[in-house]
Amino acid sequence: MNVWRRLSGQRRAIALAGAGALVAGGLVTLPVTAAHAATQCDVTWTSNEWQGGFTANVTIKNIGDAVNGWTLNWTFPNSSQRVQQGWSAEITQSGSQVTAKSLSYNGSIASGGSTSFGFNGAWSGSNPKPTSFTLNGTVCNGGTTNPTTPPTTPPTTPPTTPPTTPPTTPPPGGPRVDNPYLNAKGYVNPEWKAKAESVAGGNRVSNNPTAVWIDRIAAINGTPDSSSNGAMGVRNHLDAALAQGAQYIQFVIYNLPGRDCAALASNGELKANELPRYKAEYIDPIAAIQGDAKYRNLRIINIVEIDSLPNLVTNTSGNPGGTAMCDTVKANGAYVNGVGYAIAKLGAIPNVYNYIDAGHHGWLGWDSNFSPSATVLREAAGASGATPANVHGFIVNTANYSALKEPYVKITDQVNGQSVRQSKWVDWNFYTDELTFAQAFRNELISKGFSSSIGMLIDTSRNGWGGSARPTGPGPSTSVDAYVDGGRVDRRIHAGNWCNQSGAGLGERPKAAPEPGIDAYVWVKPPGESDGSSKEIPNNEGKGFDRMCDPTYNGNARNGFSRSGALADAPISGAWFSAQFAELMRNAYPAL
Repeated sequence: MNVWRRLSGQRRAIALAGAGALVAGGLVTLPVTAAHAATQCDVTWTSNEWQGGFTANVTIKNIGDAVNGWTLNWTFPNSSQRVQQGWSAEITQSGSQVTAKSLSYNGSIASGGSTSFGFNGAWSGSNPKPTSFTLNGTVCNGGTTNPTTPPTTPPTTPPTTPPTTPPTTPPPGGPRVDNPYLNAKGYVNPEWKAKAESVAGGNRVSNNPTAVWIDRIAAINGTPDSSSNGAMGVRNHLDAALAQGAQYIQFVIYNLPGRDCAALASNGELKANELPRYKAEYIDPIAAIQGDAKYRNLRIINIVEIDSLPNLVTNTSGNPGGTAMCDTVKANGAYVNGVGYAIAKLGAIPNVYNYIDAGHHGWLGWDSNFSPSATVLREAAGASGATPANVHGFIVNTANYSALKEPYVKITDQVNGQSVRQSKWVDWNFYTDELTFAQAFRNELISKGFSSSIGMLIDTSRNGWGGSARPTGPGPSTSVDAYVDGGRVDRRIHAGNWCNQSGAGLGERPKAAPEPGIDAYVWVKPPGESDGSSKEIPNNEGKGFDRMCDPTYNGNARNGFSRSGALADAPISGAWFSAQFAELMRNAYPAL
Protein backbone atom coordinates (compact mmCIF):
# COMPACT_ATOMS: atom_id res chain seq x y z
CA MET A 1 0.00 0.00 0.00
CA ASN A 2 1.33 3.42 -0.94
CA VAL A 3 0.43 6.48 1.15
CA TRP A 4 1.28 9.89 -0.26
CA ARG A 5 0.38 13.25 1.26
CA ARG A 6 0.20 16.80 -0.06
CA LEU A 7 -0.05 19.71 2.39
CA SER A 8 -1.50 23.16 1.77
CA GLY A 9 0.83 25.76 0.29
CA GLN A 10 -0.73 28.21 2.80
CA ARG A 11 0.42 26.10 5.74
CA ARG A 12 3.59 27.47 7.36
CA ALA A 13 5.67 26.41 10.36
CA ILE A 14 4.36 27.60 13.69
CA ALA A 15 7.83 27.61 15.15
CA LEU A 16 11.46 27.64 14.15
CA ALA A 17 13.01 26.63 17.45
CA GLY A 18 16.64 27.26 16.56
CA ALA A 19 16.99 23.82 15.01
CA GLY A 20 15.28 24.75 11.72
CA ALA A 21 11.83 24.08 10.30
CA LEU A 22 9.56 21.48 11.96
CA VAL A 23 9.48 18.33 9.82
CA ALA A 24 6.45 15.99 10.02
CA GLY A 25 6.18 12.75 8.05
CA GLY A 26 9.08 13.79 5.86
CA LEU A 27 7.30 16.96 4.69
CA VAL A 28 8.28 20.51 5.65
CA THR A 29 5.59 22.48 7.50
CA LEU A 30 5.67 26.22 6.71
CA PRO A 31 3.97 29.17 8.45
CA VAL A 32 0.48 30.46 7.71
CA THR A 33 0.31 34.13 6.85
CA ALA A 34 -2.69 36.16 7.87
CA ALA A 35 -3.26 37.48 4.37
CA HIS A 36 -4.30 34.12 2.90
CA ALA A 37 -7.89 32.91 2.41
CA ALA A 38 -9.54 30.75 5.06
CA THR A 39 -9.69 27.59 2.91
CA GLN A 40 -6.73 25.35 3.74
CA CYS A 41 -6.34 21.65 3.13
CA ASP A 42 -4.33 18.52 3.70
CA VAL A 43 -4.87 15.71 1.16
CA THR A 44 -3.86 12.10 1.76
CA TRP A 45 -3.76 9.82 -1.29
CA THR A 46 -3.69 6.09 -0.48
CA SER A 47 -3.48 3.58 -3.31
CA ASN A 48 -3.08 -0.07 -4.12
CA GLU A 49 -1.67 -0.66 -7.58
CA TRP A 50 -1.22 -3.58 -9.95
CA GLN A 51 -0.38 -3.87 -13.62
CA GLY A 52 -2.95 -1.83 -15.50
CA GLY A 53 -5.15 -0.88 -12.55
CA PHE A 54 -5.35 0.69 -9.12
CA THR A 55 -7.67 1.64 -6.28
CA ALA A 56 -7.27 5.09 -4.75
CA ASN A 57 -8.70 6.41 -1.50
CA VAL A 58 -8.48 10.17 -1.01
CA THR A 59 -8.88 11.86 2.38
CA ILE A 60 -9.42 15.60 2.58
CA LYS A 61 -8.58 17.23 5.93
CA ASN A 62 -9.83 20.77 6.41
CA ILE A 63 -7.23 22.81 8.30
CA GLY A 64 -8.95 26.13 7.63
CA ASP A 65 -12.42 27.47 8.33
CA ALA A 66 -15.49 25.25 8.00
CA VAL A 67 -16.38 24.18 4.46
CA ASN A 68 -19.93 23.79 3.18
CA GLY A 69 -19.68 21.98 -0.13
CA TRP A 70 -16.34 21.07 -1.65
CA THR A 71 -14.72 20.45 -5.03
CA LEU A 72 -11.32 18.79 -5.26
CA ASN A 73 -9.36 19.02 -8.52
CA TRP A 74 -6.17 17.36 -9.70
CA THR A 75 -4.34 16.48 -12.89
CA PHE A 76 -3.11 12.99 -13.70
CA PRO A 77 0.56 13.15 -14.83
CA ASN A 78 0.01 10.35 -17.37
CA SER A 79 -2.65 10.87 -20.03
CA SER A 80 -3.53 7.15 -19.90
CA GLN A 81 -4.71 7.31 -16.27
CA ARG A 82 -8.48 7.02 -16.05
CA VAL A 83 -11.10 7.00 -13.30
CA GLN A 84 -13.50 4.05 -13.75
CA GLN A 85 -15.87 3.77 -10.79
CA GLY A 86 -16.05 6.00 -7.73
CA TRP A 87 -17.81 6.21 -4.41
CA SER A 88 -18.59 8.92 -1.84
CA ALA A 89 -18.08 11.69 -4.42
CA GLU A 90 -19.27 12.74 -7.87
CA ILE A 91 -16.13 12.20 -9.96
CA THR A 92 -15.74 13.39 -13.54
CA GLN A 93 -12.74 13.46 -15.86
CA SER A 94 -11.91 15.50 -18.93
CA GLY A 95 -8.59 14.58 -20.50
CA SER A 96 -6.17 14.41 -17.57
CA GLN A 97 -8.22 16.83 -15.46
CA VAL A 98 -10.26 15.22 -12.66
CA THR A 99 -12.95 16.85 -10.53
CA ALA A 100 -14.45 15.27 -7.39
CA LYS A 101 -17.48 17.02 -5.88
CA SER A 102 -19.12 16.42 -2.51
CA LEU A 103 -22.43 14.62 -2.21
CA SER A 104 -25.47 15.71 -0.21
CA TYR A 105 -24.32 14.05 2.99
CA ASN A 106 -20.59 14.83 3.10
CA GLY A 107 -20.29 18.41 1.84
CA SER A 108 -19.79 19.96 5.26
CA ILE A 109 -16.32 19.63 6.77
CA ALA A 110 -15.71 21.37 10.09
CA SER A 111 -12.38 23.01 10.84
CA GLY A 112 -10.05 20.13 11.69
CA GLY A 113 -12.50 17.62 10.23
CA SER A 114 -12.06 15.33 7.26
CA THR A 115 -13.93 13.28 4.69
CA SER A 116 -12.91 10.59 2.22
CA PHE A 117 -13.87 9.20 -1.16
CA GLY A 118 -12.40 6.58 -3.46
CA PHE A 119 -12.36 5.16 -6.95
CA ASN A 120 -11.03 2.39 -9.15
CA GLY A 121 -8.78 3.42 -12.00
CA ALA A 122 -6.84 2.13 -14.99
CA TRP A 123 -3.50 3.05 -16.52
CA SER A 124 -0.91 2.00 -19.09
CA GLY A 125 2.79 2.74 -19.26
CA SER A 126 3.12 4.21 -15.78
CA ASN A 127 0.93 5.31 -12.90
CA PRO A 128 2.52 8.34 -11.15
CA LYS A 129 0.65 10.10 -8.36
CA PRO A 130 -0.87 13.55 -8.93
CA THR A 131 1.52 16.34 -7.95
CA SER A 132 -1.02 18.89 -6.71
CA PHE A 133 -4.61 19.33 -5.61
CA THR A 134 -6.94 22.29 -5.26
CA LEU A 135 -9.86 22.46 -2.83
CA ASN A 136 -12.50 25.00 -3.83
CA GLY A 137 -9.83 26.72 -5.93
CA THR A 138 -7.15 26.85 -3.22
CA VAL A 139 -3.95 24.97 -3.96
CA CYS A 140 -2.86 22.16 -1.62
CA ASN A 141 0.76 21.64 -2.63
CA GLY A 142 3.30 21.26 0.20
CA GLY A 143 6.77 19.58 0.02
CA THR A 144 7.87 16.99 -2.49
CA THR A 145 7.61 13.21 -2.41
CA ASN A 146 8.72 10.94 -5.21
CA PRO A 147 5.91 8.56 -6.16
CA THR A 148 6.58 4.87 -5.71
CA THR A 149 6.88 2.78 -8.86
CA PRO A 150 3.75 0.62 -9.12
CA PRO A 151 4.24 -3.15 -8.72
CA THR A 152 3.83 -5.38 -11.76
CA THR A 153 1.59 -7.86 -9.91
CA PRO A 154 -1.51 -7.30 -7.75
CA PRO A 155 -0.67 -6.47 -4.11
CA THR A 156 -1.29 -9.07 -1.45
CA THR A 157 -2.55 -6.41 0.97
CA PRO A 158 -6.18 -5.44 0.26
CA PRO A 159 -7.05 -1.77 -0.18
CA THR A 160 -7.52 0.38 2.87
CA THR A 161 -11.19 1.00 3.64
CA PRO A 162 -12.05 4.69 3.22
CA PRO A 163 -13.19 6.25 6.54
CA THR A 164 -16.13 8.06 4.96
CA THR A 165 -17.83 10.67 7.13
CA PRO A 166 -21.36 9.43 7.98
CA PRO A 167 -24.17 11.35 6.31
CA THR A 168 -25.80 14.10 8.29
CA THR A 169 -29.16 12.98 6.89
CA PRO A 170 -28.92 9.23 6.30
CA PRO A 171 -31.28 7.56 3.83
CA PRO A 172 -34.54 6.35 5.33
CA GLY A 173 -34.43 2.86 6.79
CA GLY A 174 -35.39 2.91 10.44
CA PRO A 175 -36.28 -0.13 12.53
CA ARG A 176 -36.53 -3.59 10.97
CA VAL A 177 -39.52 -3.83 8.65
CA ASP A 178 -41.59 -6.76 7.39
CA ASN A 179 -40.30 -6.51 3.82
CA PRO A 180 -36.98 -4.66 3.41
CA TYR A 181 -37.45 -4.40 -0.36
CA LEU A 182 -40.84 -2.74 -0.32
CA ASN A 183 -40.84 0.89 -1.51
CA ALA A 184 -37.06 0.99 -1.12
CA LYS A 185 -34.17 1.94 -3.42
CA GLY A 186 -31.56 -0.79 -3.87
CA TYR A 187 -27.78 -0.41 -4.06
CA VAL A 188 -26.21 -0.59 -7.52
CA ASN A 189 -22.72 -2.10 -7.30
CA PRO A 190 -20.49 0.29 -9.31
CA GLU A 191 -18.04 -2.50 -10.12
CA TRP A 192 -20.75 -4.68 -11.67
CA LYS A 193 -22.30 -1.66 -13.37
CA ALA A 194 -19.00 -0.86 -15.10
CA LYS A 195 -18.64 -4.45 -16.33
CA ALA A 196 -22.21 -4.52 -17.59
CA GLU A 197 -21.74 -1.27 -19.48
CA SER A 198 -18.55 -2.61 -21.08
CA VAL A 199 -20.83 -4.88 -23.17
CA ALA A 200 -22.91 -3.29 -25.92
CA GLY A 201 -26.42 -2.61 -24.63
CA GLY A 202 -25.48 -3.27 -21.02
CA ASN A 203 -26.62 0.19 -19.98
CA ARG A 204 -30.21 -1.05 -20.36
CA VAL A 205 -29.90 -3.12 -17.19
CA SER A 206 -26.81 -1.77 -15.41
CA ASN A 207 -28.79 0.27 -12.88
CA ASN A 208 -30.48 -2.78 -11.38
CA PRO A 209 -29.42 -3.68 -7.82
CA THR A 210 -27.29 -6.83 -7.57
CA ALA A 211 -25.76 -8.61 -4.59
CA VAL A 212 -22.14 -8.30 -3.48
CA TRP A 213 -20.50 -11.70 -2.96
CA ILE A 214 -18.16 -12.07 0.01
CA ASP A 215 -16.66 -15.36 -1.13
CA ARG A 216 -13.41 -15.40 0.85
CA ILE A 217 -11.82 -13.70 3.82
CA ALA A 218 -9.83 -11.29 1.66
CA ALA A 219 -13.05 -10.05 0.02
CA ILE A 220 -14.08 -8.43 3.32
CA ASN A 221 -11.51 -5.68 2.73
CA GLY A 222 -11.45 -5.96 -1.04
CA THR A 223 -9.30 -7.95 -3.43
CA PRO A 224 -7.93 -5.93 -6.37
CA ASP A 225 -7.06 -8.84 -8.61
CA SER A 226 -7.86 -9.83 -12.15
CA SER A 227 -10.07 -12.85 -11.53
CA SER A 228 -13.35 -12.95 -9.64
CA ASN A 229 -13.31 -10.26 -6.98
CA GLY A 230 -13.54 -6.51 -7.08
CA ALA A 231 -11.32 -4.04 -5.30
CA MET A 232 -14.13 -2.75 -3.10
CA GLY A 233 -14.58 -4.36 0.31
CA VAL A 234 -17.66 -4.57 2.54
CA ARG A 235 -17.18 -1.12 4.04
CA ASN A 236 -16.49 0.39 0.61
CA HIS A 237 -19.81 -0.95 -0.64
CA LEU A 238 -21.69 0.24 2.44
CA ASP A 239 -20.21 3.71 2.07
CA ALA A 240 -21.09 3.71 -1.62
CA ALA A 241 -24.65 2.68 -0.74
CA LEU A 242 -24.93 5.71 1.54
CA ALA A 243 -23.52 7.89 -1.21
CA GLN A 244 -26.18 6.61 -3.62
CA GLY A 245 -28.96 7.24 -1.13
CA ALA A 246 -29.81 3.54 -1.28
CA GLN A 247 -32.14 2.09 1.33
CA TYR A 248 -31.01 -1.52 1.06
CA ILE A 249 -27.85 -3.39 0.09
CA GLN A 250 -27.47 -7.15 -0.52
CA PHE A 251 -24.49 -9.30 0.47
CA VAL A 252 -23.91 -13.01 -0.15
CA ILE A 253 -22.31 -14.71 2.88
CA TYR A 254 -20.45 -17.51 1.16
CA ASN A 255 -17.40 -19.11 2.75
CA LEU A 256 -18.43 -22.15 4.80
CA PRO A 257 -15.80 -24.76 5.70
CA GLY A 258 -15.84 -27.35 2.91
CA ARG A 259 -18.01 -24.99 0.87
CA ASP A 260 -20.35 -26.38 -1.79
CA CYS A 261 -19.43 -29.96 -1.00
CA ALA A 262 -20.95 -31.41 -4.19
CA ALA A 263 -19.51 -29.01 -6.82
CA LEU A 264 -15.84 -28.37 -7.48
CA ALA A 265 -16.30 -25.09 -9.38
CA SER A 266 -17.41 -23.21 -6.27
CA ASN A 267 -15.24 -24.86 -3.62
CA GLY A 268 -13.76 -22.34 -1.19
CA GLU A 269 -10.67 -21.56 0.83
CA LEU A 270 -11.64 -23.14 4.17
CA LYS A 271 -11.17 -26.82 4.89
CA ALA A 272 -14.00 -28.85 6.39
CA ASN A 273 -12.50 -28.65 9.90
CA GLU A 274 -11.94 -24.87 9.92
CA LEU A 275 -15.20 -23.76 11.56
CA PRO A 276 -13.34 -21.72 14.24
CA ARG A 277 -11.58 -19.79 11.49
CA TYR A 278 -14.88 -19.23 9.69
CA LYS A 279 -16.29 -17.68 12.84
CA ALA A 280 -13.30 -15.58 13.92
CA GLU A 281 -11.80 -14.50 10.60
CA TYR A 282 -14.88 -14.32 8.41
CA ILE A 283 -18.22 -13.82 10.20
CA ASP A 284 -16.93 -11.71 13.12
CA PRO A 285 -15.24 -9.08 10.90
CA ILE A 286 -18.30 -8.84 8.65
CA ALA A 287 -20.54 -8.37 11.68
CA ALA A 288 -18.23 -5.68 13.05
CA ILE A 289 -18.50 -3.68 9.83
CA GLN A 290 -22.24 -4.20 9.30
CA GLY A 291 -22.85 -3.23 12.92
CA ASP A 292 -21.18 0.17 12.56
CA ALA A 293 -23.64 2.84 13.72
CA LYS A 294 -23.05 4.91 10.58
CA TYR A 295 -25.03 2.27 8.63
CA ARG A 296 -27.88 2.03 11.14
CA ASN A 297 -30.53 3.34 8.72
CA LEU A 298 -29.41 1.16 5.80
CA ARG A 299 -31.22 -2.15 5.38
CA ILE A 300 -28.46 -4.75 5.12
CA ILE A 301 -29.71 -7.96 3.52
CA ASN A 302 -27.55 -11.08 3.86
CA ILE A 303 -28.07 -14.08 1.58
CA VAL A 304 -26.64 -16.83 3.77
CA GLU A 305 -24.53 -19.68 2.40
CA ILE A 306 -26.03 -20.78 -0.89
CA ASP A 307 -25.86 -24.45 -1.93
CA SER A 308 -25.05 -25.53 1.63
CA LEU A 309 -27.74 -27.03 3.87
CA PRO A 310 -29.72 -28.79 1.08
CA ASN A 311 -26.52 -30.68 0.21
CA LEU A 312 -26.78 -32.44 3.58
CA VAL A 313 -30.03 -34.02 2.41
CA THR A 314 -29.38 -34.77 -1.24
CA ASN A 315 -25.65 -35.21 -1.77
CA THR A 316 -24.50 -37.43 1.09
CA SER A 317 -23.99 -41.21 1.06
CA GLY A 318 -26.99 -43.17 -0.20
CA ASN A 319 -27.95 -40.51 -2.74
CA PRO A 320 -27.01 -40.49 -6.44
CA GLY A 321 -23.75 -38.58 -6.72
CA GLY A 322 -23.17 -38.37 -2.96
CA THR A 323 -19.69 -37.08 -2.06
CA ALA A 324 -17.23 -37.72 0.75
CA MET A 325 -16.99 -33.98 1.48
CA CYS A 326 -20.76 -33.73 2.00
CA ASP A 327 -20.53 -36.72 4.37
CA THR A 328 -17.76 -34.96 6.30
CA VAL A 329 -19.51 -31.61 6.77
CA LYS A 330 -22.70 -33.38 7.76
CA ALA A 331 -20.87 -35.49 10.35
CA ASN A 332 -18.83 -32.65 11.87
CA GLY A 333 -21.66 -30.10 11.84
CA ALA A 334 -19.68 -27.52 9.86
CA TYR A 335 -22.67 -26.41 7.79
CA VAL A 336 -25.36 -26.48 10.46
CA ASN A 337 -23.19 -24.76 13.07
CA GLY A 338 -21.61 -22.39 10.57
CA VAL A 339 -24.98 -21.14 9.31
CA GLY A 340 -26.29 -20.98 12.88
CA TYR A 341 -23.36 -18.85 14.00
CA ALA A 342 -23.66 -16.56 10.98
CA ILE A 343 -27.35 -15.82 11.39
CA ALA A 344 -27.00 -15.38 15.17
CA LYS A 345 -24.07 -12.96 14.90
CA LEU A 346 -25.43 -10.98 11.96
CA GLY A 347 -29.07 -11.21 13.03
CA ALA A 348 -28.25 -9.46 16.30
CA ILE A 349 -27.73 -6.24 14.32
CA PRO A 350 -31.09 -4.41 14.27
CA ASN A 351 -30.96 -3.35 10.60
CA VAL A 352 -29.75 -6.72 9.23
CA TYR A 353 -32.08 -9.13 7.40
CA ASN A 354 -30.94 -12.76 6.97
CA TYR A 355 -32.31 -14.92 4.13
CA ILE A 356 -31.03 -18.52 4.14
CA ASP A 357 -30.59 -20.39 0.87
CA ALA A 358 -33.22 -23.10 0.25
CA GLY A 359 -32.20 -24.69 -3.05
CA HIS A 360 -34.69 -24.77 -5.91
CA HIS A 361 -37.56 -26.88 -7.21
CA GLY A 362 -35.32 -29.03 -9.41
CA TRP A 363 -33.33 -29.96 -6.32
CA LEU A 364 -35.80 -30.25 -3.45
CA GLY A 365 -39.15 -30.75 -5.20
CA TRP A 366 -39.55 -34.44 -4.35
CA ASP A 367 -41.10 -35.71 -1.10
CA SER A 368 -37.81 -37.39 -0.21
CA ASN A 369 -36.07 -33.98 -0.20
CA PHE A 370 -38.79 -31.41 0.48
CA SER A 371 -39.65 -31.88 4.16
CA PRO A 372 -36.20 -33.22 5.23
CA SER A 373 -34.56 -30.06 3.85
CA ALA A 374 -36.94 -27.86 5.81
CA THR A 375 -36.00 -29.87 8.91
CA VAL A 376 -32.28 -29.24 8.36
CA LEU A 377 -32.92 -25.51 7.85
CA ARG A 378 -34.81 -25.42 11.15
CA GLU A 379 -31.93 -27.29 12.84
CA ALA A 380 -29.44 -24.66 11.66
CA ALA A 381 -31.74 -21.91 12.96
CA GLY A 382 -31.30 -23.36 16.45
CA ALA A 383 -27.54 -24.03 16.31
CA SER A 384 -24.63 -22.02 17.73
CA GLY A 385 -26.89 -19.58 19.58
CA ALA A 386 -29.28 -18.93 16.70
CA THR A 387 -33.07 -18.87 16.91
CA PRO A 388 -35.73 -18.70 14.17
CA ALA A 389 -36.05 -15.00 15.04
CA ASN A 390 -32.62 -14.51 13.40
CA VAL A 391 -34.12 -15.60 10.06
CA HIS A 392 -36.12 -13.07 8.09
CA GLY A 393 -36.78 -15.43 5.23
CA PHE A 394 -35.35 -17.78 2.60
CA ILE A 395 -34.19 -17.58 -0.99
CA VAL A 396 -34.62 -20.08 -3.83
CA ASN A 397 -32.99 -20.43 -7.24
CA THR A 398 -29.86 -18.57 -6.15
CA ALA A 399 -27.40 -18.51 -9.06
CA ASN A 400 -29.64 -21.00 -10.87
CA TYR A 401 -31.80 -21.12 -13.98
CA SER A 402 -35.15 -22.65 -12.97
CA ALA A 403 -38.04 -20.85 -14.67
CA LEU A 404 -40.08 -18.50 -12.52
CA LYS A 405 -43.35 -19.67 -14.08
CA GLU A 406 -44.16 -22.44 -16.55
CA PRO A 407 -47.25 -21.10 -18.30
CA TYR A 408 -47.81 -24.14 -20.53
CA VAL A 409 -46.83 -27.06 -18.26
CA LYS A 410 -48.80 -27.46 -15.01
CA ILE A 411 -48.11 -30.25 -12.57
CA THR A 412 -51.79 -31.21 -12.74
CA ASP A 413 -51.76 -31.66 -16.55
CA GLN A 414 -52.33 -35.08 -18.08
CA VAL A 415 -51.61 -36.35 -21.58
CA ASN A 416 -53.37 -39.49 -22.80
CA GLY A 417 -54.01 -40.50 -19.21
CA GLN A 418 -50.43 -39.89 -18.08
CA SER A 419 -49.43 -37.19 -15.56
CA VAL A 420 -46.74 -34.74 -16.61
CA ARG A 421 -44.91 -35.98 -13.51
CA GLN A 422 -44.14 -39.11 -15.51
CA SER A 423 -42.24 -37.19 -18.18
CA LYS A 424 -38.47 -37.46 -18.32
CA TRP A 425 -38.08 -33.72 -17.65
CA VAL A 426 -40.35 -33.48 -14.59
CA ASP A 427 -39.22 -36.92 -13.35
CA TRP A 428 -41.94 -37.25 -10.67
CA ASN A 429 -41.17 -33.84 -9.18
CA PHE A 430 -44.15 -32.10 -7.55
CA TYR A 431 -43.25 -28.71 -9.07
CA THR A 432 -42.50 -27.36 -12.52
CA ASP A 433 -41.38 -23.82 -11.61
CA GLU A 434 -39.89 -21.71 -8.84
CA LEU A 435 -42.89 -19.62 -7.84
CA THR A 436 -45.10 -22.57 -6.91
CA PHE A 437 -42.16 -24.26 -5.18
CA ALA A 438 -41.22 -21.16 -3.17
CA GLN A 439 -44.77 -20.61 -1.96
CA ALA A 440 -45.19 -24.28 -0.98
CA PHE A 441 -41.79 -24.47 0.70
CA ARG A 442 -42.59 -21.36 2.71
CA ASN A 443 -45.62 -23.14 4.17
CA GLU A 444 -43.47 -26.18 4.97
CA LEU A 445 -40.91 -24.00 6.77
CA ILE A 446 -43.63 -22.36 8.83
CA SER A 447 -44.87 -25.82 9.82
CA LYS A 448 -41.34 -26.58 11.09
CA GLY A 449 -41.39 -23.65 13.51
CA PHE A 450 -40.45 -20.55 11.54
CA SER A 451 -42.54 -17.40 11.89
CA SER A 452 -45.61 -17.02 9.69
CA SER A 453 -44.15 -13.64 8.67
CA ILE A 454 -41.14 -15.10 6.84
CA GLY A 455 -40.80 -14.01 3.23
CA MET A 456 -39.27 -15.72 0.23
CA LEU A 457 -36.88 -14.34 -2.37
CA ILE A 458 -36.48 -15.77 -5.88
CA ASP A 459 -33.30 -15.11 -7.84
CA THR A 460 -34.50 -14.19 -11.33
CA SER A 461 -31.17 -12.97 -12.67
CA ARG A 462 -30.85 -15.70 -15.32
CA ASN A 463 -34.14 -17.59 -15.57
CA GLY A 464 -35.95 -15.57 -18.24
CA TRP A 465 -35.59 -18.11 -21.08
CA GLY A 466 -36.78 -15.70 -23.75
CA GLY A 467 -35.60 -15.35 -27.32
CA SER A 468 -36.70 -17.31 -30.38
CA ALA A 469 -36.54 -20.68 -28.57
CA ARG A 470 -39.23 -19.72 -26.06
CA PRO A 471 -42.46 -21.70 -26.62
CA THR A 472 -45.66 -19.81 -27.28
CA GLY A 473 -48.05 -22.57 -26.28
CA PRO A 474 -48.34 -26.19 -25.08
CA GLY A 475 -46.39 -28.96 -26.77
CA PRO A 476 -48.05 -31.67 -28.88
CA SER A 477 -50.25 -34.22 -27.13
CA THR A 478 -48.70 -37.19 -28.89
CA SER A 479 -46.92 -38.19 -25.68
CA VAL A 480 -46.29 -36.81 -22.24
CA ASP A 481 -42.63 -36.15 -23.11
CA ALA A 482 -43.51 -34.34 -26.32
CA TYR A 483 -46.07 -32.24 -24.44
CA VAL A 484 -43.61 -31.22 -21.70
CA ASP A 485 -40.56 -30.71 -23.90
CA GLY A 486 -42.51 -28.74 -26.47
CA GLY A 487 -44.19 -26.45 -23.95
CA ARG A 488 -41.64 -25.84 -21.17
CA VAL A 489 -39.94 -22.42 -21.23
CA ASP A 490 -36.93 -23.74 -19.27
CA ARG A 491 -34.82 -24.94 -22.20
CA ARG A 492 -32.08 -26.70 -20.26
CA ILE A 493 -31.21 -30.25 -21.21
CA HIS A 494 -31.82 -31.33 -17.59
CA ALA A 495 -33.17 -29.45 -14.59
CA GLY A 496 -30.05 -30.45 -12.66
CA ASN A 497 -27.75 -28.49 -14.99
CA TRP A 498 -26.44 -25.38 -13.26
CA CYS A 499 -23.30 -24.08 -14.97
CA ASN A 500 -23.28 -21.23 -17.54
CA GLN A 501 -26.34 -22.53 -19.34
CA SER A 502 -26.54 -21.98 -23.07
CA GLY A 503 -29.67 -20.15 -24.21
CA ALA A 504 -30.49 -18.62 -20.82
CA GLY A 505 -31.78 -15.06 -20.50
CA LEU A 506 -32.24 -12.33 -17.94
CA GLY A 507 -35.40 -12.89 -15.93
CA GLU A 508 -37.80 -10.57 -14.17
CA ARG A 509 -36.10 -7.38 -13.05
CA PRO A 510 -35.78 -6.89 -9.30
CA LYS A 511 -39.24 -6.24 -7.90
CA ALA A 512 -40.70 -6.06 -4.39
CA ALA A 513 -43.74 -8.05 -3.23
CA PRO A 514 -44.62 -9.52 -6.66
CA GLU A 515 -46.68 -12.47 -5.37
CA PRO A 516 -48.19 -13.67 -2.05
CA GLY A 517 -45.44 -14.84 0.33
CA ILE A 518 -42.68 -13.49 -1.93
CA ASP A 519 -40.73 -10.52 -0.54
CA ALA A 520 -38.99 -9.86 -3.86
CA TYR A 521 -37.60 -11.02 -7.15
CA VAL A 522 -33.88 -10.29 -6.85
CA TRP A 523 -30.66 -10.44 -8.86
CA VAL A 524 -28.42 -12.13 -6.33
CA LYS A 525 -26.17 -13.72 -8.94
CA PRO A 526 -24.88 -10.71 -10.88
CA PRO A 527 -25.62 -11.47 -14.55
CA GLY A 528 -22.41 -12.00 -16.48
CA GLU A 529 -20.42 -13.52 -13.61
CA SER A 530 -19.35 -17.06 -14.46
CA ASP A 531 -20.56 -20.17 -12.62
CA GLY A 532 -17.26 -21.95 -13.24
CA SER A 533 -14.55 -22.49 -15.81
CA SER A 534 -15.19 -24.63 -18.87
CA LYS A 535 -11.69 -26.06 -18.49
CA GLU A 536 -9.21 -26.20 -15.63
CA ILE A 537 -7.78 -22.76 -14.81
CA PRO A 538 -5.22 -22.48 -11.96
CA ASN A 539 -6.20 -19.86 -9.37
CA ASN A 540 -5.50 -18.85 -5.78
CA GLU A 541 -9.14 -18.85 -4.65
CA GLY A 542 -9.58 -22.60 -4.09
CA LYS A 543 -11.98 -22.91 -7.05
CA GLY A 544 -11.70 -26.19 -8.88
CA PHE A 545 -12.76 -27.45 -12.28
CA ASP A 546 -16.17 -29.12 -12.38
CA ARG A 547 -17.05 -31.13 -15.49
CA MET A 548 -20.60 -29.78 -15.29
CA CYS A 549 -19.07 -26.55 -16.67
CA ASP A 550 -17.49 -28.40 -19.60
CA PRO A 551 -19.68 -28.23 -22.74
CA THR A 552 -18.33 -31.62 -23.88
CA TYR A 553 -19.36 -33.41 -20.65
CA ASN A 554 -22.05 -36.09 -20.87
CA GLY A 555 -23.22 -35.85 -17.28
CA ASN A 556 -23.45 -37.90 -14.10
CA ALA A 557 -26.00 -39.56 -11.83
CA ARG A 558 -27.21 -36.22 -10.48
CA ASN A 559 -28.29 -34.96 -13.90
CA GLY A 560 -29.42 -38.26 -15.38
CA PHE A 561 -26.25 -38.58 -17.46
CA SER A 562 -27.29 -35.69 -19.66
CA ARG A 563 -25.04 -33.25 -21.47
CA SER A 564 -24.03 -30.26 -19.34
CA GLY A 565 -25.45 -27.56 -21.62
CA ALA A 566 -22.63 -25.22 -20.52
CA LEU A 567 -21.13 -22.42 -22.59
CA ALA A 568 -17.56 -22.72 -23.85
CA ASP A 569 -14.62 -20.47 -22.92
CA ALA A 570 -15.89 -19.63 -19.44
CA PRO A 571 -13.57 -18.21 -16.74
CA ILE A 572 -13.53 -19.33 -13.07
CA SER A 573 -16.62 -18.82 -10.94
CA GLY A 574 -17.29 -15.19 -10.14
CA ALA A 575 -15.11 -13.82 -12.95
CA TRP A 576 -16.63 -11.66 -15.68
CA PHE A 577 -17.94 -13.59 -18.69
CA SER A 578 -18.92 -10.99 -21.28
CA ALA A 579 -20.14 -13.52 -23.87
CA GLN A 580 -22.59 -14.93 -21.35
CA PHE A 581 -23.83 -11.46 -20.43
CA ALA A 582 -24.47 -10.65 -24.09
CA GLU A 583 -26.45 -13.89 -24.46
CA LEU A 584 -28.46 -13.19 -21.31
CA MET A 585 -29.50 -9.84 -22.74
CA ARG A 586 -30.46 -11.37 -26.11
CA ASN A 587 -32.68 -13.95 -24.42
CA ALA A 588 -34.15 -11.75 -21.70
CA TYR A 589 -37.77 -12.31 -20.71
CA PRO A 590 -39.44 -9.90 -20.37
CA ALA A 591 -37.44 -8.70 -23.37
CA LEU A 592 -35.28 -5.61 -23.03
